[in-house]
Amino acid sequence: MLNYTLRQLEYFAAAASLGSIVRAAEHLNVSQPSVSTAISKLEDQLGVQLFLRQHAHGVALTSSGRRLFREARDMLRQAEDFYDSARSVDSALTGNLALGCFLTLGPLFMPALVTLFTQANPGATISLKEANQDDLISGLSSGRFDLALLYDLEVPSSIRTTPLARFAPYVLLSEDHPMAKEERVDLHELAGEPFVLLDVPPSRNYFLGLFHQAGLEPNVTFSSPSIEMVRGLVGRGIGYSMLVTRPKGDITYDGLRIVTRPLTQNFTNSTISLARPGSMRPTRLMDAFENFCQTWFEDNQALA
Repeated sequence: MLNYTLRQLEYFAAAASLGSIVRAAEHLNVSQPSVSTAISKLEDQLGVQLFLRQHAHGVALTSSGRRLFREARDMLRQAEDFYDSARSVDSALTGNLALGCFLTLGPLFMPALVTLFTQANPGATISLKEANQDDLISGLSSGRFDLALLYDLEVPSSIRTTPLARFAPYVLLSEDHPMAKEERVDLHELAGEPFVLLDVPPSRNYFLGLFHQAGLEPNVTFSSPSIEMVRGLVGRGIGYSMLVTRPKGDITYDGLRIVTRPLTQNFTNSTISLARPGSMRPTRLMDAFENFCQTWFEDNQALA
């Protein structure tokens, strides 16, 4: 028989999130002794110390507390999902989905995915944050994100990924580049020219790895974490680049035309996936969004 309650977990999670029993009580609109007593009872029932009490600085999680905090948040999400399911006679989806997205993928895919999903599920809301790969992995592991759209590269085994689409790398050239009229481009013919690198993990290692697979060393002269900066530099004839994400249109921010060409080399495609913590049991809302994304990408294969 379980000796702890969801209320105790709720009070524990609030104090852990806010770093203070006082602020947790204010947030929950209950008395401070109620929160303190609930947490003390939870510690006694579990046989672990969850917090280090710091009288002038609130509370800090112990190592055991940090691990149990993630699991407590997961259990509370499941409890909310169960409650919503019981109350929704028509099985309507409700709740908020904390969604992360890789920086270069956000502008291309998220407007459609978020808008169409919330239109189909008016009771659901999405909190969206764009981030680099490291922040997405960290956010999934800590519980800040329920799901994240990212490239399935350098993802730890603790994260579960569902493939959505595969994209081939391509070369980006200025309009007046000598090879812009070719149907395909051989990387060997470009390797000595100035290369503009999309310098954001994991893209950096992926593109440099393509050169190494071909036995080449790129002549990196410029780099930027911004895909539009890379496109702009290429448009100005500073160099060529390689990308996977393919924005609509062939005009840079400053109005110059750029040209995209496939490679003659048969490089491994990049996979876009929806990721979640492997240890987390997905909520109905998470499952619904994952299924929606799979269907949407299947229906929009032309994007690849």
